[in-house]
Amino acid sequence: MSIKAPFEFAFPVAEQACFLYMLKGEAEYHSAVDHLNIPAQQSLLLNCLYSGKQVRGAKSGGDDEIVIITFHRNTLKRVYNKELPLIFKKNSQTTNQSRGIINNDFLIQKYIEGLLFYFENPLLVSDEILILKLKEIVLLLSQTQQAEVIQTILSQLFSPATFTFRQIIEANLFLPVSVEDLAQKNNLSASSFKREFKKLYNDSPASYIKSKRLERAAQLLSVSDDRITDIAFDCGFNDLANFTKSFHDSYGVSPSNYRLKQKES
Repeated sequence: MSIKAPFEFAFPVAEQACFLYMLKGEAEYHSAVDHLNIPAQQSLLLNCLYSGKQVRGAKSGGDDEIVIITFHRNTLKRVYNKELPLIFKKNSQTTNQSRGIINNDFLIQKYIEGLLFYFENPLLVSDEILILKLKEIVLLLSQTQQAEVIQTILSQLFSPATFTFRQIIEANLFLPVSVEDLAQKNNLSASSFKREFKKLYNDSPASYIKSKRLERAAQLLSVSDDRITDIAFDCGFNDLANFTKSFHDSYGVSPSNYRLKQKES
């Protein structure tokens, strides 16, 4: 699409997903609880299983160009008539995430350039070419750094699941995820996520999560002989020094001394 801003496009509610590539200009993605900016040469992937998702062009009079590829569930079943690729199969994540930013990727840029050739030469397009181009973008998406997020979003077309806020928090407590990651998994902006968290837990996300991780670490120090480094990692801490300081601040002793005291008691 070549379109002049300001514009607004609402995605229809359907069993489909959309890959959006900002070829020229910039746009904003909005949902009921989330918004983000999409600059030129960046991509957005989202499923359309729920309402309220739209793209807006903010800069009045600007010439924007957007490429959108739509993944229809029934079309995908026909194209991959033997077996769906792994990227369409449900992974182990507990999340309601339905959109993801795909950072500037060289191979996707080249794919878009090749796709534009067929827009300029429509007589060369055939069903076989369209199927090849569809399979090509699926393969490229599965090889990006955001492949796990992409799998989460696309797999919902075939195995939709809705988790509660608490289920997502509890499932991710001891994984190395940030507050921003948890917000995305709940389909919320960071500010909306923090407000909802405060209402349910009467605490900030950072404080509650650190407290739960330290509690688990204390339990593991008491009952296992695992290395302290391994316990820190298993409880969601990536940095041993940070874990040691946080543990000391909370329990008044270092992790190693805490273990000794528990064995003596």
